[in-house]
Amino acid sequence: MKYILFTGGGSAGHVVPNLAVMNELKYSHKIAYVGTGGIEEQLVKKYGYPFFRIDCPKLIRKVTAKNLAIPFRLKKAVSLAQDLLLREKPDLIFSKGGYASFPVAWAAKKANVPLITHESDYTPGLCTRMIAKRCKCVLTSFPETASLFSNGIHVSSPIRKELFQGDRIRARKKYSFSDEKPVLLVLGGGSGSRAINAALRSALPRLLKEWNVLHLCGKGNLSSDAFCGYVQREFEGDMASAYAAADVILARAGSNTVFELLALKKSAVFVPLEKSSRGDQLLNALYFQRKGLCRILREDNLTADSLRRAVIAALHDETVRANLQECSVENGTPKILSILKNFV
Repeated sequence: MKYILFTGGGSAGHVVPNLAVMNELKYSHKIAYVGTGGIEEQLVKKYGYPFFRIDCPKLIRKVTAKNLAIPFRLKKAVSLAQDLLLREKPDLIFSKGGYASFPVAWAAKKANVPLITHESDYTPGLCTRMIAKRCKCVLTSFPETASLFSNGIHVSSPIRKELFQGDRIRARKKYSFSDEKPVLLVLGGGSGSRAINAALRSALPRLLKEWNVLHLCGKGNLSSDAFCGYVQREFEGDMASAYAAADVILARAGSNTVFELLALKKSAVFVPLEKSSRGDQLLNALYFQRKGLCRILREDNLTADSLRRAVIAALHDETVRANLQECSVENGTPKILSILKNFV
């Protein structure tokens, strides 16, 4: 049985796509994961996969003395990764990017282990740019991104197949929503979004006259307020039902979320993360807005009133709805599996 070592992390956005691929290979291949002690360890262990922890420093995107220690900590992390690869002897490494993936991806060449990476965003992240020449191929979600690399291959984004199995009637029953009002699903990312949470809760008194609202607010962000037609949860393990229940979705514009919603043909209003970010979410959202597949609400303009207006406009935007039905965004998992199997 061939052995594939997966890596990636720093956010759920690097881990969840890996799990989509891992879950398709678990019966035919030996699978393990390398990451830090962050969100990736929690998510991977939940699925029962072996997990190896190698802590890696994260670049802080501002001038700070903390960045001075990064070269020394990074050298140690790469050394630990080399030891791990020599001990485990995987047949292939698949990296989903993020700072947590860098030590094992960088160590792959010295350990003589083939490396493949996948870049989710429209513009390549720092880790992808640093390891691209060491990879057998750089897989991408966006076709234009693949053209930036001599070994680039466009495959779309890996999506968990269970997301396509949601049932609208059962989902609305699960959340006690009737069909008398449309359903708005609000996502703030794995840790929630203070800006989105605050704007939504300010909008609720008026919004709930017209909508049912399912709010996935992130860990530690539950409100004590209770309203009829408003369901809030820190997390939702059954995202297939959350998506199936929704008529409109208000969300950040992380690549995984964007591709999931497009593949599911869901009307969306994206509020890209721009502060403390390299701007990747805004570029992801603008790319699809230009194609008439979504709407954007900039965070600087995010208020209770603008949120309400944006989701109402999205609900009645027949042009976007028609474009979604015609768009060719698909689940990239089958193509990724085919490529991986060519190397093991």
